[in-house]
Amino acid sequence: MTQYPDAKVFLVDDDAGVREALAWLLRTRRLLSEGFDSADAFLAEIAGWTDAPGDPCCVLLDVRMPGTSGLALFEHLLTLPWQAALPVIFLSGHADVATAVDAVKRGAFDFCEKPFSDNALVDRVEQALHRSAQVLAARRAQRELQRRLAGLTDRERDVMHLVIAGLPNKLVADQLHISVRTVEVHRSRVFDKMGVKSAVELANALRQP
Repeated sequence: MTQYPDAKVFLVDDDAGVREALAWLLRTRRLLSEGFDSADAFLAEIAGWTDAPGDPCCVLLDVRMPGTSGLALFEHLLTLPWQAALPVIFLSGHADVATAVDAVKRGAFDFCEKPFSDNALVDRVEQALHRSAQVLAARRAQRELQRRLAGLTDRERDVMHLVIAGLPNKLVADQLHISVRTVEVHRSRVFDKMGVKSAVELANALRQP
């Protein structure tokens, strides 16, 4: 069973038979999927998204399709600020392998050449979903960090910056022209608001990407 029960795989391929086969294959690994018969149909879907998806997801994308091609769709996805949360695996015919390799160099997660190995493809899908989960977790952590930072007073921020620079309380007090006791109070409040127990833990939290 997948470790991401709410994850979803978007199947973008103009061939209904391919979409149905992929959906069946993914169900054997208990993976949810949703099919789209064109790049434009998928673009219409994500046009309604105001931010990154809430759950891990990835796209299985055919390189060649009538109308908007898979490559054109990929180029659009690259412009989205949360694109990293939606890894793309290209499905390519032999003639399109070089094109798919180039797409991987520009940020696609991988490509699978048709006909592909079922197990190998699903393994890569699960790895792409893991990547998506990591990106989403990092985004949530960054937002939580910003929320906590916003809760600090100006003086607490001043104390925080000097503490993570390694200054002892006495030097912090000297630089800010306040008492050591006041520094201790601010330092305690900073640690509490930031959810840390030490200056090292605080510094590590602020180094989050």
